[in-house]
Amino acid sequence: MTDAVILIRSVEVLSDDWATLKKYTFDYRRRDGSLERQVRQTYDRGHGAVILPYDPERGTVLLVRQFRLPAYVSGHSEPLVEACAGLLDRDDPETCIRREAEEELGYRLRHIEKVFHAFMSPGSVTERLMFFLGRYSPDDRIGQGGGDRHEGEDIEVLEIALDEALGMIDQGRIVDGKTIMLLQHIKLKGLMEA
Repeated sequence: MTDAVILIRSVEVLSDDWATLKKYTFDYRRRDGSLERQVRQTYDRGHGAVILPYDPERGTVLLVRQFRLPAYVSGHSEPLVEACAGLLDRDDPETCIRREAEEELGYRLRHIEKVFHAFMSPGSVTERLMFFLGRYSPDDRIGQGGGDRHEGEDIEVLEIALDEALGMIDQGRIVDGKTIMLLQHIKLKGLMEA
């Protein structure tokens, strides 16, 4: 092994269904220079994008409420209140999030802006999430939203005042990390202030 931080020794595919679960065996060079053999698993379902549409004129945001099995089996029995999101599949992040906004929210967003990207659970999940904000108005509505029934989606669209949404974080009613990040980003940047 040279000066590389890691040298992957083997990769084993454990599952390749909805996503890919892999087991990696690798040598890791510690900061003190010593080598350590480690074994880790990664869960790869591709990269994603998330958007929080906001209307600064009315002080509102668009969110969705939907059932999430992983949250349910972790003890959260209520559907999650979230920002609109989706996997990139073969699309670029902006194309993906525009499509998701139309499918899930029923809005065609004209003005969107990428604000940052983040790894949401980098200890095991490979997904990089691209975060967007988008201004909207009632005139941008093109349908009912609700998601794609063929993908098993059953989504309720929520239009909520920003202050109410921020209060839902404190009340434990919004517990989704990506949504909390975008709501707080809007507040920190003062985007609802005229």
